[in-house]
Amino acid sequence: MRSLRCLTVLFALILVGVPVARAEEEVDLLLVLAVDVSRSIDQPKFMLQRDGYAAAVSNPGVLEAIRSGPHQKIALNFVEWSGFGAQKLVIDWAVIDGANAARRFGDQIIEAPRSFADRTSISGGIEFASAQLARSPFRAPRHIIDVSGDGTNNAGRDVGGARDEAVAKGIIVNGLVILSDGQVLFNAEHTNPPGGLEKYYRDNVIGGPGAFVMVAEDFNAFGKAIVKKLIAEIAAVASPRGRTAWAQ
Repeated sequence: MRSLRCLTVLFALILVGVPVARAEEEVDLLLVLAVDVSRSIDQPKFMLQRDGYAAAVSNPGVLEAIRSGPHQKIALNFVEWSGFGAQKLVIDWAVIDGANAARRFGDQIIEAPRSFADRTSISGGIEFASAQLARSPFRAPRHIIDVSGDGTNNAGRDVGGARDEAVAKGIIVNGLVILSDGQVLFNAEHTNPPGGLEKYYRDNVIGGPGAFVMVAEDFNAFGKAIVKKLIAEIAAVASPRGRTAWAQ
């Protein structure tokens, strides 16, 4: 009788239009793709990034990694960041559970206009990405921010502090470093800091259990690098903090 009364009340609430709370959909991973669109990334490099992400989401290896999880689906969120206060949600949370969903997500990446071309606030990008994870309508045991960039933090707050706050919330921050030729750029120390950009990311950007840096030798290698990185993140490949992998 008690169950019947509960069902009756629930049905009545639906009839009168009262919203009924629904359980959060469970996925294997919440992943924010946080993409650098600062002014050191010119339009050809920007398009290589966009094309790389769009293709990677639909890559057979990435889809196989998604199918390997208990729920066989993940949720993606795509943001772009640049200088202080310059962060934008480009594609809101979407479940990727197969080729069709991946293709739709990739098409949205290609079609969206560029958000910024300002300075480089990695800290702002991490903070904004953390906020996206906090508002996700999905539930997952793993939360990851995937930061890609070609330079050091030169705007906003200290990046290490932003990274530490994210890690304290249980978030893993991984990095994808895109190397540049300092001889042809006006801001060589920004893109090629002492010790190298890969070391800078290891020391200042990544954090959390198994966090790692992936290195793309140049923008032409970006597509291969992001595929390898997504597979590692989705499949939860164990890697010690600070591990570096290279894509050429």
